[in-house]
Amino acid sequence: MNLSFLEAILVNPLLLSAVLAGLAASVASGIIGSYVVVKRIVFISGSISHSVLGGMGFCLWLQRAHGVTWITPLHGALITAILAALVIGWIHLNYHEREDSVIAALWTVGMATGVLFISQTPGFSVELTNFLIGNILWVSPSDLYTLFALDVLVLAAVLCLHRRFLAICFDEDQALLQGVPVNALYLLLLVLIALTTVLLIQVVGIILVLTMLTIPAAIANLFTTRMSRMMMVAVLLSAIFSFSGTAMAYHLDWPAGATIALLAGLVYGVILVARGAKIRG
Repeated sequence: MNLSFLEAILVNPLLLSAVLAGLAASVASGIIGSYVVVKRIVFISGSISHSVLGGMGFCLWLQRAHGVTWITPLHGALITAILAALVIGWIHLNYHEREDSVIAALWTVGMATGVLFISQTPGFSVELTNFLIGNILWVSPSDLYTLFALDVLVLAAVLCLHRRFLAICFDEDQALLQGVPVNALYLLLLVLIALTTVLLIQVVGIILVLTMLTIPAAIANLFTTRMSRMMMVAVLLSAIFSFSGTAMAYHLDWPAGATIALLAGLVYGVILVARGAKIRG
């Protein structure tokens, strides 16, 4: 018996958890993604998202090879993402001339470290594969609690510091003259990006995380320059992509994470083409 997607949500707890996870990730990705797009730090965000493989591989190796059951790949992703954000932020603040090269090196070292630990881990890990390419249906109730807790943390930080974040996104020099702690706020913003990255890994995986972190905000930026409105539109678009992509994946039997990312990318492409045609016309 083929159920509609809405009917399936009501009877399938895994699908309901997937939808809730997508909505949880949409809130953080729309808000933090707006900062990423305006600040033009997509490359830094990519480095953070890919470096988490090292921590995930290490924790999985501890689990499988040494029986350390209390730590999970999600814990490794969270710790590594925060550490990577702080290291990258320190490099940006102190070695600006070689920033791109050093960040690229950290990106590759993080990935390589993860691959090495995975190669030494007994057995094949479906769990790690899900983290890499995304499997929103794999989200557990405990993962949902973690996702919503991270959402609350991100929202609280943004509500308290939004004006200061705007200052460092648009004019760091003016912010310094006004006595704003630019360096500390920049590091905090990168940590929030790290937390959002972990949220998105649960939905679309490491490989596709930049899609959901940047595309909804990039689309929103095409229609408004006001930051608060951009964030609201980005959150709404991210939620629509997540829900619609999951529904498409359900009916087409496609991987949910890849479907969500593909849908977002296609919509962005169509909008760019339509705007380009309108301008030329």
